[in-house]
Amino acid sequence: MSWDRLAGLELANDRVTLRRVRITDIEAFADIVYEPDIWRYFVQRIETPDDLHTFMEAAIRDTLTGTRIVFAITDNATGRIVGSTAYGNLAMADRRLEIGWSWLYAGARRTGVNRATKLALLDHAFGDLGCERVEFKTDVLNAGARAGLAGIGAAEEGTLRSFNYMPGGRRRDVVYYSILRAEWPAVRKERFEATGAGH
Repeated sequence: MSWDRLAGLELANDRVTLRRVRITDIEAFADIVYEPDIWRYFVQRIETPDDLHTFMEAAIRDTLTGTRIVFAITDNATGRIVGSTAYGNLAMADRRLEIGWSWLYAGARRTGVNRATKLALLDHAFGDLGCERVEFKTDVLNAGARAGLAGIGAAEEGTLRSFNYMPGGRRRDVVYYSILRAEWPAVRKERFEATGAGH
């Protein structure tokens, strides 16, 4: 799979299936997307049907143009869409990308879906795409996401202060994390295989 064919990418393991967001997913997203807790630390919030349409249009446009590859996450146990995630900041020449823009509705959190999703994305990034670095960033205030990233073995690198505006006008500090190619085999074994992620 080459970088220029990411828009058609589908990833799967025993737990989850990831494929690009489609306009026909809008009803499935409408059933789960209006939880305020999902958007507490997001730059974008989805509170109305118009917000959801804007999100869908941007996700599809970004995927088709290669700016980001936005995935719908399906829980294989139920066949239901339970959230979304993306590859972004794609830097093919440097073999680097970011995993982010990730959210799950409440019923899918703390079920192993997030860890299985990260495993599918990381396996593809380090395996098929030959990445040397995969990075993540989150709001410095998002204790749950920070604990989750530490839990999958991502190394905390530092804080970028006053990174961007949040809804309501707050300037957000973001914390960067990464996993490097040389680290991935040990991280995969200790943080994913040992927990049965993806199986």
